[in-house]
Amino acid sequence: MVDDLRSVLDRYHPRGDVEAADVDRLRRLVHDGDPWSRDGPLHVTASALVVDPVQRRVLLRWHARLQRWLQVGGHGDPGESDPWSIALREAREETGLDDLTPLAPPLERQPVQIVIVPVPASGDEPAHEHADVRYALATAAPEQSRAESSDAAVRWLSFDDARAEITEPNLLEFIDRVEHLVG
Repeated sequence: MVDDLRSVLDRYHPRGDVEAADVDRLRRLVHDGDPWSRDGPLHVTASALVVDPVQRRVLLRWHARLQRWLQVGGHGDPGESDPWSIALREAREETGLDDLTPLAPPLERQPVQIVIVPVPASGDEPAHEHADVRYALATAAPEQSRAESSDAAVRWLSFDDARAEITEPNLLEFIDRVEHLVG
């Protein structure tokens, strides 16, 4: 099954005015053209917070370009347009975990958060924004996680320790939402 971004947005219920404004911007982007194209100043990415529900931990990945710990995820490959599939592929690639599933059955293909985040300029790439569609995934084999590369370490942290490593308010909100789902 492939979800069109429009149908994802139609099913999604933003929490608060800021998220509603981000979702409205994303709807306009979808209406105006190819939301996945990296040529524009705003384009879509998909990400996930990977959870070990037994030990109540999350897996964060070191992003060398941004010099901070973040969730896993990224851009769609050419021809990809299903944010769920992109988030799942990116999570598998970046963590080495091949058993990833929705954190809970109702969360399959259901974003936990949609947020627009600024991305600073780097090299030849100008500053731009990502409209990030965020999901919650679970693993039953956390010990099998591994870094995708030497400059992209991954590490398991309790929810509280993860919050201590993060400075972005939108990511802190994402972690809070996911922790609430774990119970």
